[in-house]
Amino acid sequence: MKREIYDEDHEAFRGSVKEFVDRHILPHTEQHIADKALPREFWLEAGKQGLLGLEIPEQYGGSEAGDFRFNAVLQEELAKAGAAYPTCHGIHADITAPYIVELGTEEQKQRWLPGVASGEILLAIGMTEPSGGSDLAALKTTAVRDGDEWVINGSKTFITNGYSCDLVVAAVRTDPEKGPKGITLFGIEASKEGFSRGRKLDKVGQEESDTAELFFENVRVTDAEIIGERDMGFIHMMQKLPQERLGCAVANIAHAKQILVETLEYAKERHAFGAPIGTFQHNKFLLAELFTKIEVAEAYVDKCVLAHAQKELTAIDAAKAKWWSSQVQSEVLDHCVQLHGGYGFMNEYRVARAWRDARVTKIWAGSNEIMKELIGRDLGL
Repeated sequence: MKREIYDEDHEAFRGSVKEFVDRHILPHTEQHIADKALPREFWLEAGKQGLLGLEIPEQYGGSEAGDFRFNAVLQEELAKAGAAYPTCHGIHADITAPYIVELGTEEQKQRWLPGVASGEILLAIGMTEPSGGSDLAALKTTAVRDGDEWVINGSKTFITNGYSCDLVVAAVRTDPEKGPKGITLFGIEASKEGFSRGRKLDKVGQEESDTAELFFENVRVTDAEIIGERDMGFIHMMQKLPQERLGCAVANIAHAKQILVETLEYAKERHAFGAPIGTFQHNKFLLAELFTKIEVAEAYVDKCVLAHAQKELTAIDAAKAKWWSSQVQSEVLDHCVQLHGGYGFMNEYRVARAWRDARVTKIWAGSNEIMKELIGRDLGL
């Protein structure tokens, strides 16, 4: 079915992103996997191509597209190259940068945003903690007032871009008595004394993404590093999570769709018992089901993208898109592995990596169980 949410400008932008992927990602994927990180050259080149500033006003070095459909196009094309690329890029440009753009002071915007747009300042978001998981209200990292400064102590884990980031927007408890209403966001530069990183975490998939633990040991900051309002961090995060979850949904479907297309070609070329395996009735019916499932999911995600571009996406619809897209992604890729047979279990085949890479999407940005809980509450249950 023809998709109708993108116009000529979006497709022209898609062409430029494809060129970036062909030149700066695909030839280097193996090295990115070996390094467990994207090199700074990747970020600087993305900055030169204007791929990091879609959320940033022109006065700070960005392009301020003002239309999330451009973000979606970018996420789709990155996802076709591998699931880790929209993950790393999205954390930097679509998830963390908006906190500074929409909540930051003028001084913060001038200090940080030009480097964010150019790739010279790499961003990470510090929400998840070792004991908290999806329960953001239970975070234990604290900021204690000491004269004109705040002293921050605690840790974060599973932080994408964590090993390489220059600036982390961290959720910190500033008032232990207020529960969720006592959390504040701080912009913490990696050069701060007392800030340190753990090792690059050894993950099941998405090896290209540098994921690390972050530690804060008596890190001193001032009110000038507070992003948004004091004690309003939980509310700020809840307001920004729908865009994060929608970005996940876009990448999930684009990633699975690309591997499914490649699997279809494999099923046409691979012969067994004297015929292409795709002609066997079971496989033919299975592929028919998978393509239908992808297109139906894509149609819903497209509708969410359009709603978000028009400032109408609800948190509940974003939750639906996030959980359903990740579920469909995992189901489709599991079948793609099966259709490849033994080759599907070999890391040299993209389908094997894609299968591993996809598993985490049912966990991050709020687990699928949390998404269903939110949806269920909205139903009055």
